[in-house]
Amino acid sequence: MQRNTYICGMTSISPENKGNAKTYQHIFFDLDHTIWDFDRNAEETLQELYVIHKLKDLGLPVADLFIETYTRNNHQLWADYHLGKINKQQLRETRFKKTFQDLGIDPDVVPQSFEDDYVQLCPTKTNLFPHAHETLQYLQSKYSLHLITNGFKEATELKTTGTNIAGYFNNIIISEIVGVNKPDKAIFEHAVTLAGCTKHSCLMVGDSIEADVRGALAYGMDAIYFNPHNAQKPADVPQQISSLKELVELL
Repeated sequence: MQRNTYICGMTSISPENKGNAKTYQHIFFDLDHTIWDFDRNAEETLQELYVIHKLKDLGLPVADLFIETYTRNNHQLWADYHLGKINKQQLRETRFKKTFQDLGIDPDVVPQSFEDDYVQLCPTKTNLFPHAHETLQYLQSKYSLHLITNGFKEATELKTTGTNIAGYFNNIIISEIVGVNKPDKAIFEHAVTLAGCTKHSCLMVGDSIEADVRGALAYGMDAIYFNPHNAQKPADVPQQISSLKELVELL
């Protein structure tokens, strides 16, 4: 199988199947908020852009409130994007415009290059969640690893190569290329077909309950919820981890 094919978790290890965890042959990971620390990288980027674009002069005395407001808006817009309620262009056009409006700043006074600068800079950031490399290295020695992301092609390639994680994955499946987003069953079916396996031999690891966990479970693939912030786990989510290193212990 060709490694690092840009085409484009961990399982619900319930008590009854935990002892059989190693019967899995393929592990599929989400990227943003699961391996690549999106919020930390976005915060670094926005701190830089706050200075570069002199947002203090526009009426934003500190960067923290701006980052907090952006993060809230961006999470909601990505949730809408996962479900097909908005497209890529709408997401990118809305997230900063709404953030500035929420903070009482006329978006028309914001430099037009702000969104483009963010899109170019943020994917070059290299913060991963703790234990990412050691966990992926361990799992790669035992399983075939794959990535399924709802992120965009250019950003995904920058993130995976810039952090040196691309080499862990046999396939990097990008929804923008496939033409369908998680949680649609079609993208999981595509991923399994590409891996040349059956869904029963696979495990999905991701932070999004809707896109990653419920999407995989609805398709018939085991899934685990990556929950580093210890949010309340819904009853229908069978298994969660708070740190990537827990995968080494479970698998």
